[in-house]
Amino acid sequence: MQRLTPPRLSRTSPGASARRAAWAAALACATWCLAPQSARAADAAERLQVADPYLELRTGPGRGYPVFFVVERDQWVELELRSTDWYLVRTEKGKEGWVHRDQLAHTLTMTGAPQSFRDVLYEDYLRRRAEFGAAWGFVRSDPFVKVWTDYRLSKNFTLEATGGQVQGRYSSSNVWSLNLLAEPWSQSRVAPYAGIGVGKFIIVPHASLVGAITSNSRMTDATAGVRWHVSQRLVARLDYTAYFAATSDQRLDEYRAWTAGLSFFF
Repeated sequence: MQRLTPPRLSRTSPGASARRAAWAAALACATWCLAPQSARAADAAERLQVADPYLELRTGPGRGYPVFFVVERDQWVELELRSTDWYLVRTEKGKEGWVHRDQLAHTLTMTGAPQSFRDVLYEDYLRRRAEFGAAWGFVRSDPFVKVWTDYRLSKNFTLEATGGQVQGRYSSSNVWSLNLLAEPWSQSRVAPYAGIGVGKFIIVPHASLVGAITSNSRMTDATAGVRWHVSQRLVARLDYTAYFAATSDQRLDEYRAWTAGLSFFF
């Protein structure tokens, strides 16, 4: 009588199986990450159907570039890249060219619905990280010029470094500050903001004043204002700031400033 031998069970531990699964997942992730960018872009590219009589392809992202190819109605194109209001598209035959957003607004999606595009420059404004600007105004009755640079820490908070100069009748003043600004309605084109900061308030007397000395004071400030996205990468700004300079242990001088200016974001 033949003895039946029970099947031999694998002695692989559950921990080893888990490790193999983890290595397999890591290998799959690495394979995807190292895959050519063009292949991944092709998988994720959005396809649009031309609804107008034709779609003009230009050699570059601007109206100054010549039209070198025309895509006829009912043909499909894929979106490859965006540069402000211009899109790089690829035709079914592999030709690539730049098309303005206004023309793409008349294409159809794969479901047959009209394609809609948000204001591209406004999206760039919402995603901005750095901003540089200059403003002019008054401290008391003296002219005040300042420049600033911003870095957005998050959607609602911005770190700002400011430098300014006041040209007074008897002295000039240099203002340096580092501020934290809060912008609760940052998604709006017209957005109010407020902030606080610390810095230096340096008063330099004119040479005609005998015996006057330079005052280098620690300073705190509070500011409130409004920011308005005008167009393109241009932002207008109006603000009011109160500077509190500790000119001595017993004395705290207050300087109030109104400024209006423009900035560019990146």
